[in-house]
Amino acid sequence: MGQTARVSAIVWTAAVSLAAWLWLLLCQGFFWRTDVRLPPQGDPGRWPDVCVVVPARDEAAVLPLSLPSLLAQDYPGRAEVFLVDDGSTDGTGELARDLAARHGGLPLTVASPGEPPAGWTGKLWAVRHGIALARARDPEYLLLTDADIAHEPDSLRLLVAAARTGGFDLVSQMARLRVESLWERLVVPAFVYFFAQLYPFRRIGRKGARTAAAAGGCVLLRADAAERARIPDAIRHAVIDDVALARAVKGSGGHIWLGLADRVDSVRPYPRLHDLWRMVSRSAYAQLRHNPLLLLGTVAGLALVYLVPPAAVLAGAAGGDPAAVLAGAAAWLVMTATYVPMLRYYRQPLWPAPLLPFTAFLYLLMTVDSAVQHYRGRGAAWKGRTYARPDAVTDEG
Repeated sequence: MGQTARVSAIVWTAAVSLAAWLWLLLCQGFFWRTDVRLPPQGDPGRWPDVCVVVPARDEAAVLPLSLPSLLAQDYPGRAEVFLVDDGSTDGTGELARDLAARHGGLPLTVASPGEPPAGWTGKLWAVRHGIALARARDPEYLLLTDADIAHEPDSLRLLVAAARTGGFDLVSQMARLRVESLWERLVVPAFVYFFAQLYPFRRIGRKGARTAAAAGGCVLLRADAAERARIPDAIRHAVIDDVALARAVKGSGGHIWLGLADRVDSVRPYPRLHDLWRMVSRSAYAQLRHNPLLLLGTVAGLALVYLVPPAAVLAGAAGGDPAAVLAGAAAWLVMTATYVPMLRYYRQPLWPAPLLPFTAFLYLLMTVDSAVQHYRGRGAAWKGRTYARPDAVTDEG
């Protein structure tokens, strides 16, 4: 009787997991599809002025791969780049000036804001300084992009054309992250997959929908929308700032859009598991608003959705329960199938798809570690700075 009850519990748990996956497949904004790319673009006739703001802290390793691509933008209107060196110790500012002198292209201004005052994260203080410099040029658009992001020559032109054609106040692209090492192949596509699951791209661009998100590495923002939403002052505490920025713009009546990029790439390497672990754990608990109940719910949800299917298959096979094997295998199959489009987008082989439960388990551990680091007083971090504020709730950097 005890064994029957135990097996029955496994079957029921696997069935709940399968039901969760069927709901995610059909009712979560088709998050697993990767065809949300830049919306249609038309010639705006008059190309508006654009200022590009690049917050940078100790980015000498990646700047030679990214900054020349910004300076080489083939943009029909007036554009200018402002790189804000946020207290770098590796010569980031000097290197940026040298790259501009060697490569030419768009005008470059390198500035330093000094140490952030109380209540500001370093990155957003740098962004504020860059926006203040840009406003002296009175641009119609601001392009907020990270120092590790490389843009194809037509990237800015396509972003502006899409924003003008679609009437968007914010157009953001999720840069294609580097996927070369074994750990990058296991972890990086899943990072974007999980993000899309939380913030389905199709819902973000829909007027009236509550879902709001952006990808901080590439955000084209109307200058008047930024002023209306009080960007970045309204989100000055945010460590993971992209979702906070999108919420502020959408909350002030703005029309926003987010999708996957074809011509915008991150050049930052994460060759070891330690590098990826630090990238996720430095701010994962901040995403949960430093709330222990949300942490428990997240851990339980990850376990139910990602870990139960393979566990049910193994337990059912060991206990001779075909129903548990069938329910677990069905849930695992749906999970695997929804991950395949993301792997194809990243031009990766498909062998990581059935290993998604293992990758999800890694993310579960990273999230728990983020909470542990918070309660040890280390808080969330950006480029070596640690922020323990409980209201730091959003990402990128």
